[in-house]
Amino acid sequence: MLTVPEAQQRLLPEMYPLLQLRYRILQTVQLMQPIGRRTLADTLKMTEREIRKETDILREQGLLDSQKSGMVCTDDGEVVIEKLRALVYEWSGLTQLAKQLETHFGIQRVVVVPGDYNEDDTILSLLGKEAALQFMSTAFEGQVVAVTGGKSVASLAQFLHPLETTKDITFVAARGGIGHDMQMQANTLVATFAMQMEAQYRTLFLPEYLSEQAYQALLTEPMVTEMMTFYDHADCVIHGIGSAEEMAIRRNSSPEDLRILEEKGAVSEAFGYYFNTEGEMVHRIRTIGIQLEQVKNSQQVIAVAAGRQKVNAMLSYFKVAPKQTIFITDEAAAKAIAARLPASENSYFE
Repeated sequence: MLTVPEAQQRLLPEMYPLLQLRYRILQTVQLMQPIGRRTLADTLKMTEREIRKETDILREQGLLDSQKSGMVCTDDGEVVIEKLRALVYEWSGLTQLAKQLETHFGIQRVVVVPGDYNEDDTILSLLGKEAALQFMSTAFEGQVVAVTGGKSVASLAQFLHPLETTKDITFVAARGGIGHDMQMQANTLVATFAMQMEAQYRTLFLPEYLSEQAYQALLTEPMVTEMMTFYDHADCVIHGIGSAEEMAIRRNSSPEDLRILEEKGAVSEAFGYYFNTEGEMVHRIRTIGIQLEQVKNSQQVIAVAAGRQKVNAMLSYFKVAPKQTIFITDEAAAKAIAARLPASENSYFE
């Protein structure tokens, strides 16, 4: 039986491309406002003439406003974006694609945002917006939220805001320092998230990778025991998914360690664990941070990852991912994953 969106598309097939175009323009303005026509045209890979024509229509409808600094979304524009979101995702096949991945991975939910992370700078913001909405829609008083680092997780920051009925949230760094980019460290992100939501936070100012001697010595430190208690009681975990090689390089692993990971067939990494294509743990680093067992005991897990280059890592990790995971990814990666599924499951390409 046809769904309502499918019936509409069959009756007016010419309407969908135009709806999708104007929705994408409006959505991009919302994510990048204030923005000029030239920048908008470059971002969407359209001509300035095309952008001028469409934005003039959106402005006449009261959905956009032009200011000296550039175009911005009006309140009505914001409402239209939210009201049409489900319809646009349904018509574009993203809803069907997401459900297919949910079934295959056996997890709580998959959200697929339109576009290609590797070709469109706004996709990272879309990922962050969806992840932030998922988190805030289920946040509750006294919640403990463990947060890892990385660009995908950092994308949530600009979309978090105080909640009227929920104040007593505590963000905790799920791991120590890794790499050299301070803006993407877990410690930096929990402080930023807490500031955005007027919440509390706890940091873990230790290197993620420790020698055996240092690891054993720190286990009894008051700061470490406090963080371990937070991890044991984490209600929500927000994390990214890394390829094994990428994460090993960020940890400044030695050539010998890189060789070992390659020999063991490591393709994905999460929480200091390295997994092969079958989802088997092939290596684990000594780290004072949240452990996979603690992640699996949390009520909710939000995983954010995108890009076709991470497809192998995603397929590997989701063989062991907690069933309560909500996965946010981009259309290009989701389609690449679907193309790798058994023919019996691959209804998206039928």
